[in-house]
Amino acid sequence: MTVDLGLHDLPLFALTVLVLNATPGVDMVFVVTRTLQRGVRGGLAAALGVSAGCVVHTLLAAFGLAALLAVSAAAFAAVKWAGAAYLAWMAIGMLRSAWRPAPASADTEPAAQASAPLWPVFRQGLITNVLNPKVALFFLAFLPQFIDADAPHKTLAFLALGGWLVLQGTVFLVALVGLSARLQRLGSPRMARWLNGLGGGLFLLLAARLTRLNPETT
Repeated sequence: MTVDLGLHDLPLFALTVLVLNATPGVDMVFVVTRTLQRGVRGGLAAALGVSAGCVVHTLLAAFGLAALLAVSAAAFAAVKWAGAAYLAWMAIGMLRSAWRPAPASADTEPAAQASAPLWPVFRQGLITNVLNPKVALFFLAFLPQFIDADAPHKTLAFLALGGWLVLQGTVFLVALVGLSARLQRLGSPRMARWLNGLGGGLFLLLAARLTRLNPETT
């Protein structure tokens, strides 16, 4: 027995998701910087954290909770400022690492970072994605365009498209980790500090852009 989900234009959906994934943003910067700093394991943890955040957004959109951000200015502002504050906090930590002189045992630092617990990296990816209201509104505005107005199971349709988006996005991020890992092998303590500074600056810029975000601009 098959269920008619009422989906349409799926090739266009896949192409649009690919363009979305390839557009530089918070998630891409986070995954690349964590890969360059902590190797493949750190990059994969970051990618899975981001994907877990997209799962949350899929569930919110499917069950109508994301609509609250579109109609409630207070809810939107709360999530927006929480997300901006978290990005700024991460940026400050990265800039402090960039400013701090490299230790005498810097040659062993990459190995130590690679063996460090991965849960904090996963958690950071999850939180940065979940606290980005632009992602929530994107899911709410984007997914319905590929669902028939008379689809009998709209919640299932949302979940199906959201699952597709998460899977395709995860594959893209894993490929990005592999590409970034090649650059990471060429790294040095000085390059690590430079990357921390660049990543911290980008996160501050993204935090500032997030504070200027309004529902009608998405």
